[in-house]
Amino acid sequence: MKKYLRILLAAVLLIACGCTPHGNGNAPYEPDTPAPEPHAGIFTSEHGTMEFSGDGESIVIDFDEELSRLSGLPAGRQEGTYVFCSGNLPPHGSVPVRCDTAHELKIDVSGVSAVIVMGTVNTDGTASVGVNTVTPERIPMLFSTDGENLCIEFLKG
Repeated sequence: MKKYLRILLAAVLLIACGCTPHGNGNAPYEPDTPAPEPHAGIFTSEHGTMEFSGDGESIVIDFDEELSRLSGLPAGRQEGTYVFCSGNLPPHGSVPVRCDTAHELKIDVSGVSAVIVMGTVNTDGTASVGVNTVTPERIPMLFSTDGENLCIEFLKG
């Protein structure tokens, strides 16, 4: 039994080491795959819009009061910056990554910064956060309120 636990622990450590960012913190999910192009264009949801310039850092958000409350960002049209992040990866914490490996989206507007979890809600109400949640056509924001998971999905228009 102890041998099995040692093997399991070694496997977990190898997987964890393989999942941490290397070099510039932008390691692809699948090695030797090209990074997706930065988001460009307008992404729309029932709670607002996000407009990406295509430069990989500039964003214009226009969130309604509900999304403002959930995200902690100001309501209305706001210009700022964004970065997709890994989520908490020991020992470095959350680091910038390509969008297809992102677990978080950090948005900075009007002196306010918010980190929003990227994920979806399953049919049973549980949340799914992980690789390939964000695509060039979709950015799903995941919020947990009053013990319920809520996904606000932005789709490219």
